[in-house]
Amino acid sequence: MRGEDVTGDRLVSHDTASPATGAHIAGSFGSTGRGPRLLSGGGRRAAVVSTASTLVVLAALVAIFWLAPGSAAVRHTFFNPTDMWQSFIGDPKKGYYSVGAAIWLNIRMFLAAEVLILALALVIALVRLSTSPVMFPFRVLGMVYVDFFRGVPLLLVVFAIGLGVPALRLQFVSAQSAAVYGVAALVLSYSAYVSEVYRAGLNSVHQSQVAAARSLGLSHGKALRYVILPQAVRNIIPPLLNDFISLQKDTALVAVLGAIEANEAAQIYSATVFNFSSFTVAAILFLALTIPMARFTDRLIERDRRRRLAGAVR
Repeated sequence: MRGEDVTGDRLVSHDTASPATGAHIAGSFGSTGRGPRLLSGGGRRAAVVSTASTLVVLAALVAIFWLAPGSAAVRHTFFNPTDMWQSFIGDPKKGYYSVGAAIWLNIRMFLAAEVLILALALVIALVRLSTSPVMFPFRVLGMVYVDFFRGVPLLLVVFAIGLGVPALRLQFVSAQSAAVYGVAALVLSYSAYVSEVYRAGLNSVHQSQVAAARSLGLSHGKALRYVILPQAVRNIIPPLLNDFISLQKDTALVAVLGAIEANEAAQIYSATVFNFSSFTVAAILFLALTIPMARFTDRLIERDRRRRLAGAVR
C-alpha cells in the first residue's frame, strides 16, 4: 500500500507494508527494510551485482594509479611501508616523534573541546532565545559573538588566541600550553556554530508543548529542562555529530602553535627523512576516528527518518 503525507511545505511520498499481504515495498529514495540505506534493497542478486561493480571500480582505480608514469615515485614518497611504520612508532633519538602517540593529544583536545562547546553553545542559544527586556544587551552580545566567530576563519582564531593571550603576560592565563590555547580557540569558534544548531532545535519544539508543560504547573525552567530540551536534543543529535566530526579534524590546526599532535609529528618526520609517508599515517589515524562517527550519524539519521515516516502513517 502506498501513502502520501504532507510534511512542512513538501509532499513526502513513502511506501509501507501492506496490511493484507505483509509485503514490504521500497520506501523513499529506494530504502527498504531496516538495514542501512547504503546496503539495502534488491535481495541476493542485487548484492552480487553491487559487489561485482564495486570490485570492478576499485580494480580500475588501482590499475590507473599503478600504471601511471609517476606511480613508483608516488608510492615511494607517500606509501613507503618502512617510513609509514617508522613514523607511526617514532624515534626521538633520530629527531622525530611517534604519529601514533601524538594522535592521543588530538583525541584529548577533541574531548575537552566537545564538552565545553556543548555547555557554552547551549548558554548562548538560550540567551538569544530569551524574551526578557533585561536580557536585551546579552542577546545583542550573543548575536555579535555568533556573527563574529562564524565569519572569522578558525585558523586566524587559533593564531589570535595562541599568540595573543601569551603576549598579554597575565598571571596564570598567559602561561598555558599550546594545546590549552588551541582548545580555547576551537571552543570559541565551534560554539558559534553549535549554538545555532541548538537554537534551531529549540525552535523546532512546538509552542503547544511549552503551553502543556506550563498548564501542568511546571515552571519555565522545569519546562525547559524536562520538556523542551529533551525533544530539541533528539532533533539536533545528527547535525551535532557532523559538527564534531569536523571538530576532530580541526584539532590538527593546533599544530601551528607548536603542539606535537599527529599532524605536527608527521610534519617533523617528513622534514627529517624527506618522505611524506608520515602524512599518510596521520590521515589513516584521523579516518579511523571520524569514519565510525560518520556511520553512527548516518544510522541515527536513518532511524529518525523511519520514526517520522511511521508517525506519518499513523
